[in-house]
Amino acid sequence: MKRFVFLLFIAFSVVVPARGQQPLYIVNGVERSDIRDIDPEVIEQMEELPADEFTIDRYGEKATNGVVLITLKYDTPARFTADTVSFARFVARQIKWSDSDPTARVVLRYRIAEDGSLTILETLQSTDPRLKRRVEKVVEASPRWEPARKAGKAVATEGVLRLQLPEGKPLPRQLELVIR
Repeated sequence: MKRFVFLLFIAFSVVVPARGQQPLYIVNGVERSDIRDIDPEVIEQMEELPADEFTIDRYGEKATNGVVLITLKYDTPARFTADTVSFARFVARQIKWSDSDPTARVVLRYRIAEDGSLTILETLQSTDPRLKRRVEKVVEASPRWEPARKAGKAVATEGVLRLQLPEGKPLPRQLELVIR
């Protein structure tokens, strides 16, 4: 339900600004002009304040179209500090998958614990069991993360790893059988 409400907010933020009536977005106490890059899964609470006298007094003239207060599950997100690139690029570099191998994709949901350790929660997609095994092996042996923080304390968070190899090659279309 939270995801649906958030998606409605995003749709509202795309359509309404064309008429110049975008609400003021406050995310974890910080004003933001756009909320489309926020993953609905990391939202802890969302509250919409009307454009009344109290709201405008508190937030200023920018609140004349209302205010949307969003609290995330953390103040700072978890960071993969072992590499200067993304976690997906780090994993891809560790896997031997040549251009002659078939294009394959693996999508995993993982959890970063308070101590920075990473655990695979589930496989969301896997088109090749060989790539899946290799990705799991690299993920399980990967260095610890810097965990997310909320009010100065480390908190567990979840993420999704999407990996397709060889990079830049599209997945082949699946054959569909249509019987008439």
